[in-house]
Amino acid sequence: MSDKKTKPAKKGLLGWILYFAGSKKGQYMVSVFFALLSVVCCIAPYFIIARIVQQLLAGVRDWKLFLQECGITALFWLGNVLFHAISTSMSHVATFNLLGNIRKSMCDKLTRLPLGTVLDMPSGSLKNIMIERIDSMETTLAHIVPEYTSNIILSIVLVVYLFVLDWRLALACMATLPIGFVAMCFMFKDGPARFKYALDKTKALNDTAVEYINGIEVIKAFGKSKSSYERFVVAAKEGSACYVEWMRDCIWPHAVATVVTPSLLFSLLPIGGFMFLKGTIDASLFITVIVLAVSAIQPFLIAFTYHDDIAKAGAIFGEVGSIMTLDELERPAVDVKKPFDNSIVLKDVHFSYHKGIEGEDRKEILHGISMTLPQGSYTAFVGPSGSGKSTIARLIASLWDVDSGSVEIGGVNIKDLSLQEYNSRVAYVSQDNFLFDMSVRENIRLGRQNATDAEVEEIARKAGCYDFIMSLENGFDTIVGGSGAHLSGGERQRIAIARAMMKDAPIVILDEATAYTDPENEAIIQKSVAQLVKGKTLIVIAHRLSTVKDADRLYVIKDGVIDSCGTHDELLAQDGLYKKMWTAHIESKDE
Repeated sequence: MSDKKTKPAKKGLLGWILYFAGSKKGQYMVSVFFALLSVVCCIAPYFIIARIVQQLLAGVRDWKLFLQECGITALFWLGNVLFHAISTSMSHVATFNLLGNIRKSMCDKLTRLPLGTVLDMPSGSLKNIMIERIDSMETTLAHIVPEYTSNIILSIVLVVYLFVLDWRLALACMATLPIGFVAMCFMFKDGPARFKYALDKTKALNDTAVEYINGIEVIKAFGKSKSSYERFVVAAKEGSACYVEWMRDCIWPHAVATVVTPSLLFSLLPIGGFMFLKGTIDASLFITVIVLAVSAIQPFLIAFTYHDDIAKAGAIFGEVGSIMTLDELERPAVDVKKPFDNSIVLKDVHFSYHKGIEGEDRKEILHGISMTLPQGSYTAFVGPSGSGKSTIARLIASLWDVDSGSVEIGGVNIKDLSLQEYNSRVAYVSQDNFLFDMSVRENIRLGRQNATDAEVEEIARKAGCYDFIMSLENGFDTIVGGSGAHLSGGERQRIAIARAMMKDAPIVILDEATAYTDPENEAIIQKSVAQLVKGKTLIVIAHRLSTVKDADRLYVIKDGVIDSCGTHDELLAQDGLYKKMWTAHIESKDE
């Protein structure tokens, strides 16, 4: 069994609609049925009009009959309004459900992707797809499914009926269609490529805007506002220019298609009139065909107006599909077997970061890492920047999958554990911990959703952050801002540690947990960390060697391999890389 929920295969527009519609598929079908009734009610009065004209030509002067038929026409008009309202309301409900399913599926998908894959996606593009682009499909999907389908079906039925009445007059009706078809071909020429180009330019604009906003502090600090803003201006101009150029190229073909295509009477009247004068058709048939020709073009034109929307929806579903079909972390839905303890073993681990969603340009970062971390032990990873320390920690935290080798917990490969089970065993605190734009209390409660307010406040006391929280404007109910922007780096770190303490996981990974703290607060954090890790398997990544010298075992990582390992005293005695790092650390502290 797989936790991937059966990764969907690539699909077309209709396939994705049915995939995300879920339990609302039937509601879409019913909305199509009512839309078809609505169109029938819209077309039926034309038949009644044709019959009235035929009766008048036949000399019928029964005004009660005509009033009765006018009443029936009014009922059809009311039916058109009623059935259209029912169809539209049902399709909107189904569409809102579908859009919600898309967003929930994408969010769920992101949790099952390797962290590197997610980080490779520009946040501006991802936000644009999940919010603006998906939202822009609401009107299209709410109308395209019932109205496009019903109008196409009715157009085909009416054309077939015209051929049944008289194939010569039916062909006469369609004399203008080849001209309109050629014009449409010019209009839709390179349509998919142009639309993809426009989407790419819009993505670039969004990415530039997000980059500009996120980097505004640096831009102001270095006086680069003008040059940085110029990039946004260029992206905005390119984003608009591609649409303007595309529309300019389509103006004349669009004008010809929309003017010539509906002009069925342009060819029907002279040809049909000639046939009537020759006596090959009678007036009744001629009038009926004229009325049907006028009525047949309406549903066709309505369906035609949805072509751009269909192309747009297809492109957006293509973007959604490119994310939904990405390779996920290899995890079962149910644990294959349970770990016997919380020890950690890495066996010949090789790992490469993937550049880009497709995984090209792989560069191996770890080269055969093997280590054993007993349950309840305190292990530290040290080494130069970029050596692979944090990468090892993230592999243990199951944020990526190894390329080869294995990571085991309690004798069980983590690929044989469900994500839910594994996540319950590991608390991960990084140097860049993210806080959500909600209250301090709710951010801490993320560690355990059912925690009471009293338990949240007690954990804050243990984490040494209760006093500073109470000094905030609204105490525990203070909103921290996007990414915790209203708090300092040290304050965010302490709340992140409180959140990890609330989780009470048996394995704790601290990746530079004191990176943003001053010496005064570092002592407070170290004390709270001591509370957090009692009896747990602890892994610490640190640059300040003095904070980890008491570790049971230190692994010195260099260029993706284990340079040496041992206790602090054993590594100093080896006179290797660790001793050089320690000497440099002590000298910097003395200075």
